[in-house]
Amino acid sequence: MLFIIIEKENAGAEKMRKWRIWIAAAFVLLMMLSGCSEKETVTQETVTRNAPVSSNSIVKNRAGDVLYTANIDVNTVSVIDVKQNKVTAEIAVGREPRQLALSPDEKTLYVTCMFDNKVDVIDIAAKKVTASIPVGIEPFGIVTSPDGGKIYVSNYRSSTLSIIDPEKREVTKTIKVEERPRGLALTADGKKLYTVHYLSGHISVVDTSKEKVGKIIALAPSPDKEDRKKSQGLPNTVEQFVIAPDGKTAWVPHLVTNTDTPIHFEETVFPAISVIDLEKDEEIKQERKQLFEKMDVRDVKNETIIVSNPADVAFMPDASKAFVLMSGSEDLVVFDLVRGGKATQIVRRIPGDNPRGMVLSNDGNELYVHNAMSHSLARIETGGNEAYAEAKAKPETLRLIAKDSLPPLVRKGKTIFFSANSDKFAAPITGNNWMSCASCHADGDINGLTLMTPKGPRNVPSNVLAMRTGLFMWDGSRDDFTDYLLTVQGEMGGLTAYDPGKPLPPKVEEMFTALKAYLEYSDSFPVPKSPYRNPDGTLTVKAQQGKVLFEGKAGCITCHAGETMTDSVKAVDATGKLTTANTQFLHDVGTASQLDKGTPGDPRANYTNPRSKELFDTPTLRGVWATAPYLHDGSAKTIYDVLVTRNKEGKHGNVKGLSDEEISALIEYVNSLE
Repeated sequence: MLFIIIEKENAGAEKMRKWRIWIAAAFVLLMMLSGCSEKETVTQETVTRNAPVSSNSIVKNRAGDVLYTANIDVNTVSVIDVKQNKVTAEIAVGREPRQLALSPDEKTLYVTCMFDNKVDVIDIAAKKVTASIPVGIEPFGIVTSPDGGKIYVSNYRSSTLSIIDPEKREVTKTIKVEERPRGLALTADGKKLYTVHYLSGHISVVDTSKEKVGKIIALAPSPDKEDRKKSQGLPNTVEQFVIAPDGKTAWVPHLVTNTDTPIHFEETVFPAISVIDLEKDEEIKQERKQLFEKMDVRDVKNETIIVSNPADVAFMPDASKAFVLMSGSEDLVVFDLVRGGKATQIVRRIPGDNPRGMVLSNDGNELYVHNAMSHSLARIETGGNEAYAEAKAKPETLRLIAKDSLPPLVRKGKTIFFSANSDKFAAPITGNNWMSCASCHADGDINGLTLMTPKGPRNVPSNVLAMRTGLFMWDGSRDDFTDYLLTVQGEMGGLTAYDPGKPLPPKVEEMFTALKAYLEYSDSFPVPKSPYRNPDGTLTVKAQQGKVLFEGKAGCITCHAGETMTDSVKAVDATGKLTTANTQFLHDVGTASQLDKGTPGDPRANYTNPRSKELFDTPTLRGVWATAPYLHDGSAKTIYDVLVTRNKEGKHGNVKGLSDEEISALIEYVNSLE
């Protein structure tokens, strides 16, 4: 404290007294002001984000020197120091962390835990989970509002969006949306929230002030072409929505699937990127980037380089280039947005396995790529904004996890399942990098489409419990997993060097052993929780009534019984081994059409497994609510259609004797099965 003593020579006593009073008063006032300042609550200025944001499995801080990754099946989040190229922390979170969001003040990281139906809240400074917020079933995408006052979460199985208050750490509102919402994106001003719908190719536009869906954007089918090897078909497997730096457009990576012709690797599944006008909220159809058109980079033989399974997009800060990540073929496609908007380069074979997410450095000179299967970080030098500079991948990767939670054989099988890299394994899993198993079994599950096959139209089945439900295929024509060699050869164009009637070489046999291990692994495809149940997971009163009918006069339990709810598990020989020779559990349920064809069998079974076009294997009903459309040909959109519309002959359950109320109760029960 500063004391001031003022003295004046030859001053009178009265003058000196006045000076002393003034100094004392000033001292008291100073003390009062000091006391007030100690008691005031210092309110920090709210940090507001002024750029658009998309949910992703990898995010960076504003300074660009720290990265965070959601380690999908290891159930951790990694923190990476960019300058040191080092993982500084690995934080345990809930099961199946999928996407991340940083709060605008960068003090908190939010992560969706898909299999635990919650959002974990990570304190950045403490590097640990400090709270968990229950949301809907299988949360996926997540973003925060520009001021951090709200958190938006897409719930894949619930078909809802949750709005969370981060202070209260609870859901304050739930918005019903179309089926299977996935990735999220928010405009810079926070006024519009976009959510893509994974299998339908639809995009919901949410007005955040009204907290309701204002519009649905439907991605257009790519028109049929005379040349079936040209991109055509229905948009599906839509996971990301990335807004361009100017905020006027967004790029949406997805697949286009041709359902008109028999499955063939060069004629069925194509990569595409759709462009959305964010002012009109509609697709700019002529701007779609498709193989052989605006995505037509040639090799030294002047042949189009095939890429597959587009997963993510990043833009240069000045919007001079766009980068598209191909998770199947494991490539990066570079688009020149100044000179025509076409693809000009492909960085072939990003180091690591299954690249799914990426972020760009602040200066635009480097891409950080998150590999979901190898749990590693790859780096790609972009060449900056120079038009003719080539992007180059660095050969080294950074391991993101201390220990893989999956057994080695399961990890190998999962890696094969999601790969379309024809050069990676003991033998090509697909022809010329065209497709992965996940191209039809989206994220390992269904794609909601019915594809043409030599046997007729076939609905793509779920892999939930697939290894525990008896015979394989809709007609029950396979009893050994290696029989899927026929699918790989006939549909994916892979493993064509091997005679299907002969034993496979050990290294190729091991590929199937690994795939089988992945499909059998308990955490790979848990039966999805049903939104038709009570909040506590119990059956509703109506579903309980339906259960009585299911097990009673409706007769459903005749075929759908036991733990797996299918009688296909009984198709065994005298020793108890599953066999295609036992056909007594194949059923004619009256659903065959003129498009269906019988077969004389196949070379894997030495043609001992002929099949009639009328007979079908019994699918499990566990989790059936999540697998629409139904029946072998996908001709039933709902369970009602299965029981009534497509059951004119009464061969599929005894429903003719049920009242409308009883049928409704039966449907409620079937939709509640887990």
